[in-house]
Amino acid sequence: MRAVVVTTFGGPEAVRVVETEIPEPGARQVRIKVAAASLNPVDAGVRAGAFGGAGKQLGLGWDVAGTVDAVGAAGAWRVGDEVIALHHAMGRPLGTHAEYVVADADAVAKAPAGVDAAHAATLPLNALTAVQALDLMELTPGQALLVTGAAGAVGGFAVQLAAQRGISVTALARPADEEFVRALGAAEFTSEGVAAASVDAVLDAAVLGARALTWVRDGGAFTGVIPQAAPAPERGVRTGAVEVTADGTRLTELVALVEKAVLTLRVAGTYPLADAATAHARLAEGGVRGRLVLVP
Repeated sequence: MRAVVVTTFGGPEAVRVVETEIPEPGARQVRIKVAAASLNPVDAGVRAGAFGGAGKQLGLGWDVAGTVDAVGAAGAWRVGDEVIALHHAMGRPLGTHAEYVVADADAVAKAPAGVDAAHAATLPLNALTAVQALDLMELTPGQALLVTGAAGAVGGFAVQLAAQRGISVTALARPADEEFVRALGAAEFTSEGVAAASVDAVLDAAVLGARALTWVRDGGAFTGVIPQAAPAPERGVRTGAVEVTADGTRLTELVALVEKAVLTLRVAGTYPLADAATAHARLAEGGVRGRLVLVP
C-alpha cells in the first residue's frame, strides 16, 4: 500500500509517499480502508521535527474516515462498517495518510449519516480536542468564554460546543470571519482582544499564551491546545492544555451533533494521496478555513 511519511525533517519537500506492507489488526483493533484523511497542523509539526524522532520513519495523519476492512479478535466492528476514528500517529511509522490504517476498536465511531468521507474526516482530532478542552474548564451555563482562533478548526468546534452548553462565547478572529463565527453561535466578536480580567475562561486555540491569560478573571480557567506550553498560573487562574485522547464513545456523541446540525464540518480542499507534499505547501501558506483532506 501507499503511505505518506517523513524520514528527514524539513518543509513540504520532506513529505514522501512510500510503498509498504498493509498492516494487520491485532486484538481489539480494526483495519480501515481509508477513504479520506485530513491534514492538520500537527502533521506539519511532525514534518518539521517539532516533536523529535530524528532518524526514524514517521507516519503522518491522525484523522480517518473509511470502511472497516478487517477486524482483530474480540472486535465489536464488522467488515463493511463505515467509520471514523482518531489514530494517535505521534512517533509511529504509519499514520492515517495511507491506503489502510489499523486503529484501536475503542477509538472508532460510526461515520455520520449523510456526510461524505472528506467532511467526516475533519471531525475526530479537532472536535475531540475542542470538547476535551471545554471539559477541562468545567464551565456552567451563563459563564463567559473567549475562544481565540475561533474561525479555525478547533476554535470553530469549540464555539459551537460551548454555545450548545449555554455558555456565552466571545470569538476572537480576523475581521473577515465575524459573520462566520457569529453564525457558529458566538454572542460577541473581537478581532483585537477584550478588557483585562473580563471573561471566566479562555480556550486559546490561536496559541496567544500569556496575552490571552490576562483576559481571564481571577479564579478563572485557561486552556491551551499545545501540551506543556500553557502559561504559568496566576491570580488563581487554572492553566493547562488539552492532550487529546482517542475516545470512540465521545466521538459517537460528536457524530450525533453533526447529524443534528449542531457541528459544522468544513473542507478547504481535497488532494490525491500522491500530492501530499502539495497539500502541505498549501497548509504552510496559511489562511486555510476548514481542513485540507487527502484522498487515496
